[in-house]
Amino acid sequence: MLDNYEEFSSREIKVLENYVTNTSSSIFCLRNLPEVIKGALFSRYSRSSLGLRSLLLKEFIFNEEETAFGAIAPSADEEDNQILALKKAQSFYDRILDGYGDDSIGELGGAHLAIENVSMLAAKIIEDRRIGGSPLEKSTRYIYFDQKVGGEYLFYREPVLMTSAFRDIYIDTCNMLFDTYSKLIPPLTGLMEEKHPKEGGISTGAYKASIRAKVLDCLRGLLPAGTLTNMGIYGNGRFFEGMVQRLHCQNLAELQDIGKRSQEELAKIIPSFIRRGDPDHRTQKGFAKFREAMAAAIKLITEQNAGFEERSKDPGVRLLSWDPESVAKVAAAFLFEHSDKGLYELQKHCEKLPAEEIARILDAGCSARENRRHKSPRALEHAELTFEIIADFGAYRDLHRHRILTQERQLLTCDYGFYTPPELQELGRHGDYAEAMAQAKEVHDMIAEELPEEAQYVVPMAYNIRWYFHVNLRALQWLTELRSSPAGHPTYRAIAQEMARQVSEKIPEFERFFKFVDYEGYDLGRLGQEQRKAEKLKINLQSR
Repeated sequence: MLDNYEEFSSREIKVLENYVTNTSSSIFCLRNLPEVIKGALFSRYSRSSLGLRSLLLKEFIFNEEETAFGAIAPSADEEDNQILALKKAQSFYDRILDGYGDDSIGELGGAHLAIENVSMLAAKIIEDRRIGGSPLEKSTRYIYFDQKVGGEYLFYREPVLMTSAFRDIYIDTCNMLFDTYSKLIPPLTGLMEEKHPKEGGISTGAYKASIRAKVLDCLRGLLPAGTLTNMGIYGNGRFFEGMVQRLHCQNLAELQDIGKRSQEELAKIIPSFIRRGDPDHRTQKGFAKFREAMAAAIKLITEQNAGFEERSKDPGVRLLSWDPESVAKVAAAFLFEHSDKGLYELQKHCEKLPAEEIARILDAGCSARENRRHKSPRALEHAELTFEIIADFGAYRDLHRHRILTQERQLLTCDYGFYTPPELQELGRHGDYAEAMAQAKEVHDMIAEELPEEAQYVVPMAYNIRWYFHVNLRALQWLTELRSSPAGHPTYRAIAQEMARQVSEKIPEFERFFKFVDYEGYDLGRLGQEQRKAEKLKINLQSR
């Protein structure tokens, strides 16, 4: 983790001390800020190359005319009173937690946590916590990742690797991947501008943003999993307690360090809520013992059951399981709210209904939807489906953000091939890309023989990984309609389209619930959204 990568003047540090828990560490919390500022700051954060503290100074604190920061943010002299109140409240919450053990108490307090300069691999593990937290991460679509600090590209120098015989080859390989990424930006930008010239009526800003997004979407596959990123997380105490508990139990040194530092910073803001995640607390010790014993037992049994058929390696989406009775279950659930009958009786009734009547019930539950933001009733949650997916790590990173489902992945490897953007073939630079992928695979495989977890850091995002989704129909509807939209990356758009297509084929009655899945292809899918954003900005400026 890279500390002190930003330099602040003494004046800036004095100002920042009022609003962040640490002015030099890569991990810190926000404080003394109203929710409106926190929300706006974190929203802006994911599309900025600046650290959160620099962004706070530049676009909020020192941008008084637009933000009215001084008028809505509390003054620094209120801090002592806030600390005193926090100490009084802490003893109360400690008594409740110890006396009643009600975990829901942990949801009464929250914090904004910034985690900067951590690997993309670590970011995914942090985001595995699904409920109670809302993460945002630096985007590979809007930010160029070829910048250097102190003459070095920004990727994680894993301490075990840095003290091993693989040190030099790991660093050289990551540098090679970043060099390839950087040198392909100009020619690919030229190709995109030639293929998609700016049309009249399209703003210059929207056009450039869409071209940049297209170029960076093509090249993100070269970035190794060790690439440093920034995260902003808002979560309640229960979420953060679970997060630090699991980070403390990870094998990778980076994750243990993030867990330790996060615990320290969160303890300054919501100490009562995350105290049981402290490594010395009896709850954490018991949890760590459980996790270690469970992992060892399952690993042993897995190794003893290694006589499987040859594993599948082909990229794509497979619908593995679905409930043949789910149509009747969904129909019964639609009727339940307006009925005085039991769910069991309604299900048995729907099982006997003719197809026309089932269609009438299902249509009543979706025909009034006018766009994807009209979320369907919970009746759709009675249909559960399981998918296995082999696709590139970049697509996984995007789809992994959907939290209302069960998902699990395997270690990053180079065993399943990699995705090649067709634009690189057209540019005639496919050879550079393929050579970089081949070198990375050779180095990964070499390291993985001895250090399989640490070897993940060198795997480029274009390499395919295997994961699964166990998801209900309601969550799948949201996922596929959102991720198939024109602005999406082509690889995860294809996955979303295929998931909807396979469900519709296996259970035709459910096709009606995917009415806003977009099956079209787009050359500059981001252009429409960028143009709408530019038009809104123009209207706002004119109204001032």
